[in-house]
Amino acid sequence: MNGTSIEIKKQQVENAAIYKLSPFKALSDEQMRLKEKIITFCKENVKNSTPTVLVIHGDAGTGKSVLLNAVFYELQTLSRNKVDDPLYHTNNRFIVNHPEMLKLYKNISEDLPYFRKKDFERPTSFINQMHKQGETADIVLIDEAHLLLTKSDKYNRFYQENHLEEMIKLSKVVIIVFDEKQMLKMKSYWDKQKLFEIIDQYPNTSFHLTNQFRIKADQDVIEWIEQFVQKRILPLPQKQDFDFQIFDDPVKMYRTIKERNATHQLSRIVATYDYPYKLDGKDYFVQEKNFKLRWDRYQPNAKYAWAERADTIDEVGSVYTVQGFDLNYVGVILGPSVSYDEEHDQIRINSDKYEDQAAFILRKDVKNPEAIKEQIILNSINVLMTRGVHGLYIYPSDATLRKKLLSLSRINGQ
Repeated sequence: MNGTSIEIKKQQVENAAIYKLSPFKALSDEQMRLKEKIITFCKENVKNSTPTVLVIHGDAGTGKSVLLNAVFYELQTLSRNKVDDPLYHTNNRFIVNHPEMLKLYKNISEDLPYFRKKDFERPTSFINQMHKQGETADIVLIDEAHLLLTKSDKYNRFYQENHLEEMIKLSKVVIIVFDEKQMLKMKSYWDKQKLFEIIDQYPNTSFHLTNQFRIKADQDVIEWIEQFVQKRILPLPQKQDFDFQIFDDPVKMYRTIKERNATHQLSRIVATYDYPYKLDGKDYFVQEKNFKLRWDRYQPNAKYAWAERADTIDEVGSVYTVQGFDLNYVGVILGPSVSYDEEHDQIRINSDKYEDQAAFILRKDVKNPEAIKEQIILNSINVLMTRGVHGLYIYPSDATLRKKLLSLSRINGQ
């Protein structure tokens, strides 16, 4: 194999979604130090009679999932291969309440000697299995804990009141990753106060990851996104290697994404949940000016996650499709629920135009539901805008918002 072929192969591997969560991916000094602390924490507490909890906080893109997978691989290596280690023969599980990410983790496990597919589960399956067998796990790692249910869901066979609370009861050590900015549904409504109400019943400790790894951009890009999801619009970031663009035409944005996908792979169009969609086997479409593209087709039995499949370049992904994933370039359609208040110079959110009404199913224990609805939409925007490693493209459906952002583009010389 010549040098050019080796470089092409290297790029193909590094652009695969499976590589981006590999337990062998190099960790930063911050991640490595925390990994060592977590392993020590597990060894010190796995024999205790009372459950202990460790929480990892961090914004999107701070490397929480890749760290957690690296920790889990070391735990399973010690459990299955190190006879003289305190963690030998421990019964450990990795939990994620996200079907697309679960596919990715299971696919990663296929080629690694100390992983098994059965090590990776959805929370309800884990809880029901443990109750049925009358067992407990030793160490449970929970990725994307902000997606855990905080009320019963009989449709999905969860009969208790809180996923996390039940899993702590069924474990000796629980390691969780949590980001309240990624809460997307009323039935999984979380904030830090609610989280600590549960974990403060047990010995616990917390750590924070702060370094941004996903978005390869200057700080002004990170700050622009952070302020946007707080409804403030900053001047656009300065020109840099990270490709940040505002589009006035969704067709042109889609064409650009297809070009990036052809050269860099893992480039996709996504949209806020402002266009009709049902899980009834039919096709539904995101429609804008001269633009019509199918929503992602629900394929629970597909081996690979949506972001990895070549055919999905002809689909629009939702927040549920791409949460937790790295894309190289992402094109975000901001739908009709996201507009601009000229008088107050800020983003306006209209939850009545948000089509994901299942996210808004009311619950008696939640105060100020309208504010939470708005926060859910803002959280979804945050998830969508923080997917791209090398580029973020935005098309605003709302004419006033589009005019505002395009005026900033002209000022910025785009």
